[in-house]
Amino acid sequence: MKKNRLARVNSLLKEVIFEVIQKEVRNPHVTTFVSVTQVDTSADLHHAKVSVSLVCSDEEKSQVLSALNSAAGFIAVHAAKKVKIRYFPSLTFKLDTSIEEHMRIQEILRDIEKERLSREH
Repeated sequence: MKKNRLARVNSLLKEVIFEVIQKEVRNPHVTTFVSVTQVDTSADLHHAKVSVSLVCSDEEKSQVLSALNSAAGFIAVHAAKKVKIRYFPSLTFKLDTSIEEHMRIQEILRDIEKERLSREH
C-alpha cells in the first residue's frame, strides 16, 4: 500500500514540478528545454530527488542544473500551493543521462552492424 502511495506522490510531484519550472521560474539559465523525467521521494516525504533531462550543451547543462538547485526552494513553495500533502519535500535536482546513454548504445549497435555487414562481403 505504501509503495502505491509513494508512486502516486512521485507522479503528482513530477507533473507539478514540471509545471512550476515552465511557468514560474524566471531564471535565464533555465530554458524551456527542461523536462522532468522522474521524481524519487523518500519514504518520510521530506526529500525528493528530481531527475531532469536537458537539451543543450554540456556547459549549459551544468548552469541549468545549478540554477534549478538554487531555485529549489522557490520551486517547492510554488509546487506546494498546487499539492495538498502534509510535508512538501525539499528538492534536489540531478541530471538524467539515460537519453544520451540510449543514443550512445544505439550508435554502438549501428557500428557493430556495419562492421558485421562489411565482413560478410
